[in-house]
Amino acid sequence: MQVEPPKPCCGDSMDRYVQSIRYPPFELEHVNPTNIPISMATIDSFGMSVTSFTIGSEDDWFVQWRQQEEWDDGLLELECEITDSPPRFLTDTRVGWFIKPDRLHNISRKLIIPTVSLLILSLFVHAIEPGLVEQGIIGETIAGSISIGPLDYPRLLFYTFPLFILPLVFRTIANFRDFNRQKEISDSPYEEPEVSISAERGGIDIEVQKKDKSLQLIRSRVQVGVAMPERSSVLSTLGRHEAGQPAPGMSTRLPEKRLASGDETGTGVGESIPMQLSSKKSVILEPLRIMEKGDWTQTIDSTTEFTLEMPSDQWPGTVYSSLVAIHWEVILEFLESNGRRIFWVLPIIMPQSEEPTKILRAPVISGRAELSDL
Repeated sequence: MQVEPPKPCCGDSMDRYVQSIRYPPFELEHVNPTNIPISMATIDSFGMSVTSFTIGSEDDWFVQWRQQEEWDDGLLELECEITDSPPRFLTDTRVGWFIKPDRLHNISRKLIIPTVSLLILSLFVHAIEPGLVEQGIIGETIAGSISIGPLDYPRLLFYTFPLFILPLVFRTIANFRDFNRQKEISDSPYEEPEVSISAERGGIDIEVQKKDKSLQLIRSRVQVGVAMPERSSVLSTLGRHEAGQPAPGMSTRLPEKRLASGDETGTGVGESIPMQLSSKKSVILEPLRIMEKGDWTQTIDSTTEFTLEMPSDQWPGTVYSSLVAIHWEVILEFLESNGRRIFWVLPIIMPQSEEPTKILRAPVISGRAELSDL
């Protein structure tokens, strides 16, 4: 991979910035943003200038990077590096070959509410079934109980319980399919494409110089988002300790082995990606919960040079710190010989904007990969 870096916008002077972030937790649909405190700290930058930006608002999900003012003197001073090179946890989890989760994951999720409701309804009907039988509303074929051993079970439950466990069956089948696909990719990986990228504020030019002969390039797009803040930095800004109560929206610390980016930061509560083999790198891309995606650019396989459309909002340039990180990446979609699709994901370095940028509402997406259309 050859990425043409932008012209440096930095010098030898030191700039002092204020970073603020309120990052969405995993189950963000059930959380009021105002109940989560904003993590705020000052940081020194040696050699890299960052244009101020604001994403969202202070009464919603919020990310801000601005110059320090006089009234910011009492804030915590955060000691970390500011760079435009992706940190290791992003290169380990967001670079390489990826697939979409099996479709049965979504089907399983949509069936949960109807099947649970049906099970509850069947138990309610069983409770009042003597009156229903007397009124002739239901027949004796579905009324009554069936004795199995020393216990009696509602007859109606034998009709509804198989439907109740259907989402679990679908989920299990989907996980095994994902396991098999992941094992195939890990054991016999495709040749990595050689891609040259020129990233400018007005657009991204891509040239695919070499690719696996068994793959057909279909389309490509760019997406940009805010990576999860480091757990230690969030706790420091909020005056909390690792051994104490976690910050709102965070889980307790998980084991050291990193399975997904949310595990280490403590914001990944729940199943952000479907189950994966513990000995293999995940081939399902975990969502960045604040993210904007550009439109797909359709490509012809013989045409290896094309330009990607930028996201609708004017996003900040690439920058990484332990608290606020703006991550840009390109997705190339290929068609396998068996008709399945596979994606090649690689980071890009987007230059800083000349003027401060502001996005009025943070584009928040689901923390679950099967619901985020990545």
